[in-house]
Amino acid sequence: MLSRSLIRALPRIATRRVSPKSASLSPRNISKAFSTKPADAKTILSQDVKVEDYFKPVEVTESGVAIVRLDGPKPMNTISFAMSAAAKKMWSESIANNSSVKAVVFISAKPDNFIAGADIQDIKNIEDKSALIPVIEDGLNFFKAMKSKGVPMVSAINGPALGGGLEWALWCDYRVASDSPKTKMGLPEVKLGLLPGFGGTQNLFPLVGTQKAMDMMLTGKEVRPAQAKKMGLVDLVVSPHGLENAAIKAAEELAAGKIKVTVPRKKKSWMNWAIEDTPPGQSKMWETIDKMIMKNTNGNYPAPYGIIECVKEGLKGGDKDAAYKFEREKFAELAATPESAGLIGIFDGMTSLKKHKFGEPKVPTKNVAVLGAGLMGAGIAQISAEKGYRVLLKDKDDQGIARGEAYINGNWDKKLKRKRMTMHKHNQNTANIVPLSDSSPSWKQHLGQADLVIEAVFEDIDLKHKVIKEMEEVLPEHCVFATNTSAIPIEDIAKGSKRPDQLIGMHYFSPVPQMPLLEIIPHKGTSDSTIATAYNVGVKQGKTCITVKDVPGFYVNRCLGPFLVEVSALAKDGASLELLDKSMTNFGMPVGPVTLADEVGIDVSNKVAQFLSNADLGVRMTGGDISLMGDMVEKGWLGKKTNQGFYTYDPKNPKKKTISAEVKEYAKQFQTRDLGLTELDVQNRIVSRFINEAVMCLQDEIIENPVQGDIGLIFGTGFAPFTGGPFRYLDNYGIDKYVAMMNGLADEHGPQFEPCQLLKDYAASGK
Repeated sequence: MLSRSLIRALPRIATRRVSPKSASLSPRNISKAFSTKPADAKTILSQDVKVEDYFKPVEVTESGVAIVRLDGPKPMNTISFAMSAAAKKMWSESIANNSSVKAVVFISAKPDNFIAGADIQDIKNIEDKSALIPVIEDGLNFFKAMKSKGVPMVSAINGPALGGGLEWALWCDYRVASDSPKTKMGLPEVKLGLLPGFGGTQNLFPLVGTQKAMDMMLTGKEVRPAQAKKMGLVDLVVSPHGLENAAIKAAEELAAGKIKVTVPRKKKSWMNWAIEDTPPGQSKMWETIDKMIMKNTNGNYPAPYGIIECVKEGLKGGDKDAAYKFEREKFAELAATPESAGLIGIFDGMTSLKKHKFGEPKVPTKNVAVLGAGLMGAGIAQISAEKGYRVLLKDKDDQGIARGEAYINGNWDKKLKRKRMTMHKHNQNTANIVPLSDSSPSWKQHLGQADLVIEAVFEDIDLKHKVIKEMEEVLPEHCVFATNTSAIPIEDIAKGSKRPDQLIGMHYFSPVPQMPLLEIIPHKGTSDSTIATAYNVGVKQGKTCITVKDVPGFYVNRCLGPFLVEVSALAKDGASLELLDKSMTNFGMPVGPVTLADEVGIDVSNKVAQFLSNADLGVRMTGGDISLMGDMVEKGWLGKKTNQGFYTYDPKNPKKKTISAEVKEYAKQFQTRDLGLTELDVQNRIVSRFINEAVMCLQDEIIENPVQGDIGLIFGTGFAPFTGGPFRYLDNYGIDKYVAMMNGLADEHGPQFEPCQLLKDYAASGK
C-alpha cells in the first residue's frame, strides 16, 4: 500500500528570531501553493464554467453516435468540480434532448490519458468535509441522468483511467481499452485514505466479482488492459490508433442490439460462486480480508474498513440509491480523518518535489555510467536502463559485471513472468546496458561519452579519490560525477576532483529498484547545473528527490543514528527484542527496529551508528551501547544476508524467522536493569529521538522545509505513512504536549531527550 506556501516565517518566536527556512514546523501550509480560498457546496454547485474548457464540441456521426472528447486545461484530464459542472452543461446542451443521438462514446482528446482521477485539491479546499456529500450527490445525479437517456454508452480508454476516471467508465455499458503501455485502470483512493466516491464501491463488484473488486480497491493496484479484459473490467482491447473506430463500432452494434452485455461479464466459477454468493463463503471471505488488512496496516488506516462497509451495504441488495448515499457519506467521513490528510500530504509533497529551483543542466543526460556492479550499482543501472538511458556499467573484472547483470536480468525476468514487462521492453532494457570491465579494450572510449557518472564503490575515501582521478582522465569536460556514499562528506570526496563544481552526492537506498527516495547532496562548491543534472536524472529514474546539506549522515541516516542508539538503550533497560519490534509496528512502521537492522545489515547499521557517534551530534548519540551490534559483526551475525542477525532465518524460506536462545542470551548480557517497559514507553522513547533529530535538521537547515523532512523519513525509513511524516505527526499531536513529554523523558533518562531549540520555541509560542 502516498502543497499550503512552503514555509511560513514567523517574525519572532519567544525571544529568539527564527530564519524563514526553519520558521514553520507544519507541512500543512504547503497546500496553499496549490489551493484557492476554502469552498462550500453552494459555491461549487452554482459555479459557471465554459464547456469548451473541458470538452471538444460534441460530434454526432451519421449513424447517431455522439462522440464526447474530454479535454481539460491541464496535461492530464481530472474530474474537478469545474469539470463536473462543464460535463452537466455539455450533456444538457448537446445530448440530453438530441433525438438523433442513438449512442455515446467518451474518449479523451489527449494523446496519453483518459481521466487520471479526481482533483484532490478540490477536496482539500473544502474545510467542512460534510459539504462533500451534496457535491458528490450532484455528480452521481449527472451519471444517473446520462443513464436515463436510455442509449448505450461506451468509454474508449487510452492511458490512465484511475479513480474517478475508472468510475466514469464503470457508468458506461461497454469499455474499450487500448493496448498502449500507458493504459492502466485502477481505484487508488485508498492510498489517499479515501474510497471511490462516484459509485465505484457499488458498480465494480457486480461486474468483476467481489474478490477481484476488493483486491483492486483495498490495494489501489493498477490493472493493465489484458488483465482487465480477462477479469471482465473491459470488453475489448485494441491498438491505440484503432481505439476510436472500435468504440464507435461497438456503440453502433449496442444500439442495434447486435451486442448484448451482461453483468457480471464472466460467468463465475463454482468456487467463486461458493465464496462470494453463499453465507458461509462470504463469512470466510470477509474474515480473510480482515486478516489481510490487519497484517498490512495494523488497523492504522480507516479507509479499507470504509470500503468494506460500503461493499457490504451494496451486497444487501435492494435500494441502490441508499447504497450510493452510504458511500458518499462514508467518503466525507474518511476525508475528514487525519490519516487521509496525512496521506494526501505525502501526495502533495511528492508532487512538489518533482520540480526544483536549480535551472537547467549544461548538457542533457543521455549516457549514464555506473561504477561498481554490486547490488547498489546494479540497482542504479537497472532503474536507469528502464527509463531509456544508455548505461555504461563498469566493474573491475568480468566476474563482477556478470554478477551485476545476473541481478538485473533476474529482476527483469520476474517482471516478465508476472506480466509487468513485455519481452520487447525486456530486450530494449537489456540493450541499454553496456557491460565494461578493466579488461575491456574500449572502456575508456565508452566512458568518454558519459554525461553523468554514478560511483557505487566501497565506502573508502582513498578508493573514491583514486576512482575520481582515473575517471577524470577519460570523462568529457561537461560530465557530472556523482558519488553514492551514505556517510563520507561530499566536500571531502570533492577534494580529489579537478572539477569539484561538477561533483555531487546521490545517496540511493537499498534495494534501489524498490526504495523510492534519493538524497541529493551538493557540497559548498557544487554548481546549480550539476544539482539540476542529478535531480533530473533522479526524477526520471522514478525517485522522489530531496536536496540535503552536506553533513555527517545527511538527513535520513542522521535521524537513524539516535534511533539506533535508543534501541540499544531500551535493550539495556529490559526491553525484549520482540517488544521492540512489536511496539514500532503497532506505531505504524512497516518493520520494527530489530528487523530493520537485520534487513539493512547489522554491519551497515553498526557502521552508521559508529560514524555518527564520532560526528557532530554530541549528546544526542548517547544513552545506549552500540557495541551490541559491533560484537554481532565480529560473530558474523550480519542479519538476513547471512541468515543470522537478531533473528535466525530459514535459508529455504527467509520469511520464516525466530529468535534463538543464543541470541536472547547474548542480548540479555547488555541488560543493566528491568524497568518493566510498556509498548507506549518504547514508542515514546524511540519516536521522540527520531522526531527531535528531524526537527534539528530543519533548525540547522540540513533540509529546506518540513515537506522534505516528512517525505525523507517516510520513503527512507518507513516512518508511519498514515501520520503524514514526523512534522505532520507533531502538528497533530501538539508541539507543546510533545515537548512536555520529551522533557519528562530527559528528567528520567538523560539529556539525550532534551528537545531541540526550535521545538522549545514553538512550544513556548503556542504555535
